[in-house]
Amino acid sequence: MAASEFSGDLVAVWELALSDKLHRIEFEHGTTTGKRVIRVDGKEVHRQDWMFKLVGKNAFRVNDTNCVVHINAVNGFAYEYTLVVGGKTLKKFRENMRHNLRTWIATVNGRNTRIVYEKDTCDVWVNGQKVDTAGQFGDDDDDGAATHFEIPGAPDYTAFIKAVSSGKQRQGIIHILMINGQQIPEAPPDC
Repeated sequence: MAASEFSGDLVAVWELALSDKLHRIEFEHGTTTGKRVIRVDGKEVHRQDWMFKLVGKNAFRVNDTNCVVHINAVNGFAYEYTLVVGGKTLKKFRENMRHNLRTWIATVNGRNTRIVYEKDTCDVWVNGQKVDTAGQFGDDDDDGAATHFEIPGAPDYTAFIKAVSSGKQRQGIIHILMINGQQIPEAPPDC
């Protein structure tokens, strides 16, 4: 991300979709003072003032995920800022998350509700809160397996994520969210 896109010391903004929510990461870099400030969701998590070395890297965490902002000189006094998440570039990390997470936005009690399913752990997150789940297996191959959970604040809603075969070897298992008997369409990957 090039610094010319922003004014003042704010030089980069990234969005990072994790299981709990979509996080906003802001990076300030004072190229005359070397100041470096990192904010996650508006909260300052890292600050260094009066750095004489204008390039380098700064580590921080978002929940349990290690992140690093890399500052590289491009030419003269131009800089490039790269976010590395979990040891991978943001692009590669997003690709991995797209394979592991399934995300839906459902309307529950008149409000948008973000539901995330982690395929590797079978955890379910509702609006950033990990919820208890109960697994249930179907009677035949067509029923698949279902992960039942409650939506906090909505006890009258029945919700489950059904894992069924796509019938295609390359696609494998697909996950379907059902709430009160209605299938909810999957949201874009970086939601």
